[in-house]
Amino acid sequence: MKKAFLLLCAALLALGCVLPSAGYALARAALGKAEEAPAVGSDAEGQAEPGGLGGLAPQQNAAAPADADAEVFRVEDSGTGQLTEVPRREYLIGAVAAEMPITWPDEALKAQAIAAHSYVLYCRDHCADPSGAWLTADPARRQGYLTDAVLRSYWGTAYEANYARLSALVDEVLTKVLYYDGAPAGTSYFAISNGRTEASENVWGAALPYLTAVDSSADSSAENYEYTVVYSVEQVRQLLTDGLGLAPDVSAPERWFGAPEMTPSGYVARLPVCGQSVAGTTLRRVLGLRSACFSISYQADGFHIVTRGYGHGVGLSQWGAKALAEQGQSFAQILAHYFPGTELRG
Repeated sequence: MKKAFLLLCAALLALGCVLPSAGYALARAALGKAEEAPAVGSDAEGQAEPGGLGGLAPQQNAAAPADADAEVFRVEDSGTGQLTEVPRREYLIGAVAAEMPITWPDEALKAQAIAAHSYVLYCRDHCADPSGAWLTADPARRQGYLTDAVLRSYWGTAYEANYARLSALVDEVLTKVLYYDGAPAGTSYFAISNGRTEASENVWGAALPYLTAVDSSADSSAENYEYTVVYSVEQVRQLLTDGLGLAPDVSAPERWFGAPEMTPSGYVARLPVCGQSVAGTTLRRVLGLRSACFSISYQADGFHIVTRGYGHGVGLSQWGAKALAEQGQSFAQILAHYFPGTELRG
């Protein structure tokens, strides 16, 4: 089990902390603002839109996981490089505000708070230097966690009402943490699945028992669930050259991409690219796609790429949490669905 945790941490570190930030957009560019980069646990990029990456990407393990909470979280501001010790309550309010729209159901917001709380403790337990930052965020860009000053600017005249509501919800779950095998779980999150979440080994190479594929079919009703981008031949050629070191044959662009191999959840596992086998997660990053569930077709005006979902797909689907909350499920039920086998304590 410990070996699997170490492998996952190393993989996340290699991805550049690809997991973090605000949900819908902690992933805009491949865990883009929030998603793939661990920064904070989420996989999307934006702020008013649902989460994306899932939080800060954990680094390599230096100490055994601690069966304890923390009063302050050590967060590095990726914009300034400054390390700050943020009180737990303040961090959770800022993290939820960055990851989910304040208008979403109470139970979804509480589930997000617990996922963010558990994830930061997981990062603490797996960072190379416990005296350094546990994770990174960029409050000025509304990624991962928002400071009170940013919240005041972002919410404007609605600040007082929004803060009162969100802080009350966070207070209800302030001490609650998801555990697995006696330690805080790596509860990653992202914006929207393709209808089913992805197993961690298909994204980061290490299998964790609670990061398995589960149904999230309500995600298909999300705004921009299916999204199409069109790249010119030259744009794709440049991306493949810069990102993969390939030299595509410009005389035959229709032969650049072959038929993909799919994971059981319907994400691209691998596909031939200019004669080489490339991981779907890698091509997602290189082409800046919203999801590893994609299809590519060559047409007269270039390459049409259709994606389904938004984010890395592992763990809590934020849109799915919203849908389950609207169906009457509690935060505990939502978390048990997306992180099977974990134990809610506190």
